Amino acid sequence: MKARLIDFSRSFEGKQRVTIELETDFREGWQALRDSEVEVSIKKWRKRRSMDANAYAWVLIDKIAAAIGAKKEDVYRLAIREIGGVSEIVCVKEEAVGRLCESWRRQGIGWQAEPFPSKLKGCVNVMLHYGSSVYDAEQMRQLIDNLVSDAKLLGIETLTPEQLAAMEIYKKEEERAC
Repeated sequence: MKARLIDFSRSFEGKQRVTIELETDFREGWQALRDSEVEVSIKKWRKRRSMDANAYAWVLIDKIAAAIGAKKEDVYRLAIREIGGVSEIVCVKEEAVGRLCESWRRQGIGWQAEPFPSKLKGCVNVMLHYGSSVYDAEQMRQLIDNLVSDAKLLGIETLTPEQLAAMEIYKKEEERAC
């Protein structure tokens, strides 16, 4: 849930206390958990992609695949590789490459692992592409923009700019706050 860090303090015993302000009603959660130990994870907030955006991406992927005679999964995987900031390169020992690639790909259709040579002896570099299920709104917007461009090149009808603007990922930050 979205929250804002308000205060941080330490007791004389060295225990730390963080105060957060929640944007979501937490009263039921508080009642259920108040006397329990809980697991806490705090990370920087990011705008999630909308399900409308995801559905539209798959509509475009389906139309592009039909137009070029390809599998939808292949069109999707190719589109994933074109998005910046959604991959990383890791260097692993040669004997670990197969296990890494296999476990990475199990996470979903778009999760791709591409090994390539390393300059380090006994090691292999692996480009790891994240699937769109973990994309934020900006990354999803890039994916849809690329798919729209590809569709137009193939003569496939796409949503109008006005219809695209109605999607959450195309709204300006000021408009989201209203």
